[in-house]
Amino acid sequence: MAAPPSVDRTRVLAHRLHVQQLHRPAPTAARDLAVVDLGVPDVPHGSAGLALAARGADPGDEEGLTLVWAARGAPHLHRDEELAALAAALWPLSDADAGARIRSSQVPGAAALGVEAVRTTAEAFAAVVTRRLPKGEVSAAVTARVPDALGYDCGPCGARHVAGTVFQLAALAGGVRLHRAGPGTALEPLPGWPGVPARAAGTAELLRTWLHLHGPATAKEAAAWLGTTQAHVRPVWPGGLATVSVAGRRAQLPEEDLDALLGGPPARGVVRLLPPGDPWLQARDRELVLPDAAHRKQVWRVIANPGALLVDGEVAGTWRAKTSGRRLDVALSPFAPLPRPVLRAVEEELALVAAARGAGDARLSVTG
Repeated sequence: MAAPPSVDRTRVLAHRLHVQQLHRPAPTAARDLAVVDLGVPDVPHGSAGLALAARGADPGDEEGLTLVWAARGAPHLHRDEELAALAAALWPLSDADAGARIRSSQVPGAAALGVEAVRTTAEAFAAVVTRRLPKGEVSAAVTARVPDALGYDCGPCGARHVAGTVFQLAALAGGVRLHRAGPGTALEPLPGWPGVPARAAGTAELLRTWLHLHGPATAKEAAAWLGTTQAHVRPVWPGGLATVSVAGRRAQLPEEDLDALLGGPPARGVVRLLPPGDPWLQARDRELVLPDAAHRKQVWRVIANPGALLVDGEVAGTWRAKTSGRRLDVALSPFAPLPRPVLRAVEEELALVAAARGAGDARLSVTG
């Protein structure tokens, strides 16, 4: 058997940059962007709009898109017409898979309930959320309807809550979307919802989409994105994949993407201010994306991740923004001194970020 073709990290990153449309090939509606196939994370709130803007779409154009708790229970923007299929694709594949996804130190007995834990919680959502309700009110009502093993006593508020791992995994299956206005989050029913999925369906195609946007990658990395282990995704691992060698390890991507990986254009001339949680940062091979361990710790933190400066396919620094009235102050911390052309490009991107955040003025400070 012939050895798989070998590609270096520069070629992998250039391929991902173009597949994820960070080169802005042409203006497009937000819902037509490729990254929306997998959902655009909105952590923290507002970052999804910045991710859309980084790819050339209007950050306020969410026509046909809905915010739901999706992969790993994180909020994502998804196309309205794909939500029912998404709920089935995200449904646990087995009791063991459900246990892996909902395992939490808050509720040590929850994993033993398997799929039934997710089903019971989803059915509770469907019964409770018949109109727009505050998240806290929904949590209390859902907690009262689920097995005791799924709840925990919250010391600070003195109430009992269903564990977040279960709550956010089951909401979409129960036909619930997020509504954010002001300081709080409300939940509301999805119109015409067909009901809680009977079983998992379409998971292989979802994994294939992930490999298209983040490949070449491994089953272990895809499983980590889904919130489970590779043992659970192996039975639904998609066919029609090509294998390549990346930095001495085997990884896969859809066969139809192989030519673009091997012979696609370089990532030159692309400077972007990516928000925290941007699809680019959802790759699970972080050592490949950013080889320097100290820099990885700056980009992917336990809490409060910064944005990332992307230069020609490389994460070249971090940035944070603070709003003061109508002014946006952005502090840029590059990992190395930036050439003047890159700084000029950063200033152009800053204007885009300011517009996306509704700021009338933006100021850049460079540290380090």
